[in-house]
Amino acid sequence: MRNFLFICVLLGGAIGPAESQDRPRARDIGLRVGIFQPGAHNAITDVPGVLVGNLTLREGDTIATGLTAILPHAGNLYRERVPAAVHVLNGFGKMLGIAQVQELGELETPILLTCTLCVWRAADGMVEHLLAQPGMETVRSINPLVGETNDGRLNDIRSRPIRPEHVREVLASARAGAVEEGSVGAGTGTVAFGWKGGIGTSSRRIPAELRIGEYTVGVLVQSNFGGILTMNGAPVGRELGRYSFADRLERGSGDADGRGSIIIVIATDAPLDAFALESLAQRASLGLARTGSFSSFGSGDFIIAFSTAESVRRSNVIPTDGREPSPVATTTQLRQDRMSPLYEAVVEATEEAIYNSLLRATAVRYRGTTVEPLPLDRTLEVLRKYNALSAREANSQ
Repeated sequence: MRNFLFICVLLGGAIGPAESQDRPRARDIGLRVGIFQPGAHNAITDVPGVLVGNLTLREGDTIATGLTAILPHAGNLYRERVPAAVHVLNGFGKMLGIAQVQELGELETPILLTCTLCVWRAADGMVEHLLAQPGMETVRSINPLVGETNDGRLNDIRSRPIRPEHVREVLASARAGAVEEGSVGAGTGTVAFGWKGGIGTSSRRIPAELRIGEYTVGVLVQSNFGGILTMNGAPVGRELGRYSFADRLERGSGDADGRGSIIIVIATDAPLDAFALESLAQRASLGLARTGSFSSFGSGDFIIAFSTAESVRRSNVIPTDGREPSPVATTTQLRQDRMSPLYEAVVEATEEAIYNSLLRATAVRYRGTTVEPLPLDRTLEVLRKYNALSAREANSQ
């Protein structure tokens, strides 16, 4: 008898699988990254207007994949486009829609994340759904942005289980507030640093004292990559004997040569154009490097950044009174020479989002093989040994 397909739609802050609730986030264990403070939920949804949805597909021990949707705002993105940029750190990936974003510097659909061989089905489902929306009756071209990482180690990826109804469900599920992390959505079957990877998120608020504006930078990651895990400077992977090339060096187990991928999505309410957003996206790679990634051959490392600020949005609405739209676009945006605090914020949030994706992940079994999550007790021992935890947490142990 065919196994029952379990579909779990996670609504923003809704409670997910019970076991994930027992896994901490980075700050729960005293792992505090950087100098800036996070937003209320320490999530990409701390950026006003941003919505996130997760849809998880599980079928016995063969299907472990899903979808994660990120919406810059709740309106019609095709009609109210947001400036956006994509930075390709390593291009071994299947991101769909990248060329038009790079050419026009704008995003006209939600962002979907999924598995490698599901990209085209996810994109087709999103196009079908968006074209059916009110006000889209005359649209003849649309550019879906879909990113991926390869979850074939824990998922029957060739089955390509994503269907149009799954896309509709995940888009409808997108909410503000807390974001479910770990082995959910597009992170259901991912592996990072030899342990279970997944979805992770974090945010940073720019302090008023810096006098550029009280903006927020939020990051969401789909972690599925290798390297030598480092947490707040502590060599966790090395100490636990699991890191890239370890098997060849006869010092432990590893993930061969570190192949894998990561998608990093950055949102901010700072008014930035596409040029400034690309510079912001580039800095996220520094946060990725802090976690121990060396962006190996075979790694698809894509970074997407967008701004939700009203002052830089690009209306695609044609006046109904017969007037020609103005040929001049006027925007108000942050000066490039005032962006350094945003750079620091995105580095910190990227690093912490990756830690959250690992810490919140739960074990996933595939055809008799189980990938376990990062062992909390042993990890805490290493973090304490290298003074990587906050003083309050260290003194309480």
